[in-house]
Amino acid sequence: MAAIIWLIAALVLVGAEALSGELVLLMLAGGAIAASGTAALTDLPVVVDAVVFAAVSVLLLAGVRPVARRHLLRRPTLATNAEALQGKTAVVTTTVDAHGGQVRLDGSIWSARPLHSGDVFAEGEDVMVMQIDGATAVVWKS
Repeated sequence: MAAIIWLIAALVLVGAEALSGELVLLMLAGGAIAASGTAALTDLPVVVDAVVFAAVSVLLLAGVRPVARRHLLRRPTLATNAEALQGKTAVVTTTVDAHGGQVRLDGSIWSARPLHSGDVFAEGEDVMVMQIDGATAVVWKS
């Protein structure tokens, strides 16, 4: 009977973890599953189950949670969207100056402006995309 109670407690903790997302309740659920296993396999008093719950929960909180959080919070190594365009070469299609212009970047036409307001890039020149500012490529002579 104690094993079922521990298992129910683990399921409740997992459900509550789905709402919080901090991984604390999930570690406590791991402790409850360990206590459930202890209760199912042995005929020891409930106090032993509670000690197993506490010990496993502390070990999971101290050892597993920091590693899991680090992996969950890591940014993807693959650059996506605007980040993927930075550093690429573009070809000027309409003169780029402080008032604007256009470049062909990855097969698409983008609005462009120079990195330094005094620069002017003529049609056909190769430029490097330094950053993407909204829908405008900020370019510099490559």
